[in-house]
Amino acid sequence: MAQGEYFLIVDVWIKNAKHEFLISKRTPTTQPEPNKWQPTTGCAVAGEDSLSAALRETKEELGITLNNDGKQVIRFLAWDKAIIDVWFFQQEVNTNDIILQPQETDDAMFATSTAIKALAENEQFLSYGRVPYIDELLKICAA
Repeated sequence: MAQGEYFLIVDVWIKNAKHEFLISKRTPTTQPEPNKWQPTTGCAVAGEDSLSAALRETKEELGITLNNDGKQVIRFLAWDKAIIDVWFFQQEVNTNDIILQPQETDDAMFATSTAIKALAENEQFLSYGRVPYIDELLKICAA
């Protein structure tokens, strides 16, 4: 990438009425950080805005069509070349309706913020360097 160019990554957090977040597990071949739990995440494609990327990635990785009323809650710069937009959606999802993308995800579940923090502490969630916002996000989305 040329000087001053960036790529856009979206992280999508979906919370249900039980205050649980939908997370998925990366496959053993997904790089970086294989076998780690994560929010739905991916890169925008050329010409795509952040919300469109969030909706598309969720459909691709989990087979879920999100409502359009998500909100971008955090934006930060990572690795000097990536802008990461963090999206929050409140939506009921039936886990029986999830269709995993075999090249990227091999499991999905709802987890409480306490369970997500425990996964992170046990190095089973994306590294804190990748999701440095996790404590802030869980506070923002706790209500």
